[in-house]
Amino acid sequence: MSEGQHMQIGEVADRTGLSLRTIRHYEEVGLVPPSARSKGGFRLYTEADVERLLLVRRMKPLDFTLEEMRDLLALLDQLDADDHPRRAVLIDRLSMYHEVTTQRIDALRDQLTAAETFAGELRAQITRHTRPRRRRGEPERPR
Repeated sequence: MSEGQHMQIGEVADRTGLSLRTIRHYEEVGLVPPSARSKGGFRLYTEADVERLLLVRRMKPLDFTLEEMRDLLALLDQLDADDHPRRAVLIDRLSMYHEVTTQRIDALRDQLTAAETFAGELRAQITRHTRPRRRRGEPERPR
């Protein structure tokens, strides 16, 4: 797709891995509205829209709220304006989002470690319960 060309929602869904319903929802809540509409009323998206949707998709598993997503997207838009008068303040806010993201990733790592430990315990139980049992008084078989 060359610059200035538009994609319909189906292609955007394929490229982002998001459902049509999710993309429409993000439009409805003001996160990522389509850049244009066709004469027939179809939503049309640009490469920049796809990038925004991918950013939102990456924020979702980190439990960012819709308001936080909206705020971060607006913040990035403001930073993209080369001469924003409060650039240092915006960068501080962006740093805050980075810190929150790092904390949430650490929490997810802790959850993953706990889940892996649990899976190992279940595997040990399966092994324990699928070995042939010995009868009372019977000597243990060598392994």
